[in-house]
Amino acid sequence: MINSPICEMLGIKYPIFQGGMAWIADGKLAAAVSNGGGLGIISAMNADAGYLKNQIKIAKSLTDKPFGVNIMLMSPHAEEVAKIVVEEKIAIVTTGAGNPSKYMREWIEAGIVVVPVIASVAMARMVEKSGASAVIAEGQESGGHIGELTTMSIVPQVCSAVKIPVIAAGGIADGRGVAASLMLGAVGVQLGTRFLVAYECSVHQNYKDMVLKAGDISTVATGKRFDASCCRSLKNNFTREFSKAEYAPDATKESIGLLGVGALRKAAVEGDTKNGCFLAGQISGLVNREQSAAEIISEIFDQTESLLKGANQWVK
Repeated sequence: MINSPICEMLGIKYPIFQGGMAWIADGKLAAAVSNGGGLGIISAMNADAGYLKNQIKIAKSLTDKPFGVNIMLMSPHAEEVAKIVVEEKIAIVTTGAGNPSKYMREWIEAGIVVVPVIASVAMARMVEKSGASAVIAEGQESGGHIGELTTMSIVPQVCSAVKIPVIAAGGIADGRGVAASLMLGAVGVQLGTRFLVAYECSVHQNYKDMVLKAGDISTVATGKRFDASCCRSLKNNFTREFSKAEYAPDATKESIGLLGVGALRKAAVEGDTKNGCFLAGQISGLVNREQSAAEIISEIFDQTESLLKGANQWVK
């Protein structure tokens, strides 16, 4: 059995978080992951308080285990959903796409464990000073919004820079990734792409099929030119057209920003393989079958334990 401080902190069996994927991480998936022994997370994405309250209600009806909410800080509804997690007595909040410091005091006073997603040592130190209980150090191998550093480089540097627990994210899909993360100093992992193909994930089947068919070079990062929000997704017509437009002579930050509006919904909800943006990590090539969330988690940690028990073969 893997024993981790994050399990004791959050009351979970396995040190694994399910990523807060917009249009994907709903109450049903979060409950399934939590019932499987991990930490399920509902994405507040760009939705309003009504949507989030409904998803929390669904999760509470399906599990009595801890689950969290991911708040995307650039959302126009960030202020109201920040209050909803307090009202609903959510145990854990993860944050992304911004600095959560303005909300930290209210959350901490409400007894919420705050675990921001960070992409640099500087951000990790800043949220630690603000009272974060742990951080998720996410490498650019991840699907969705990404930073500059890889998981292999960011995790040990953040572990050396802060005293709070570090969760590794990016490029992890099986026990090998978990074992490697623990050896880098992390106390747990966050996975997104692997949970896309969970039976309980409500994403469109076309999305799941694209992940299942993906190989090692099936993703691309777009949005780099204007130092805007860089995203990793599966290659398709949308990413090809986006890349062309991004580097066109007359392109502007504003015009490029408009290209992505609604594209994730087209992928996740409508299954539009041509015009949708299918966010997924570089590890997609290792995701090759659909399973229940519980099966995914138990398989990953059986492999992790086996690998770590055999690690002494390298020590003579």
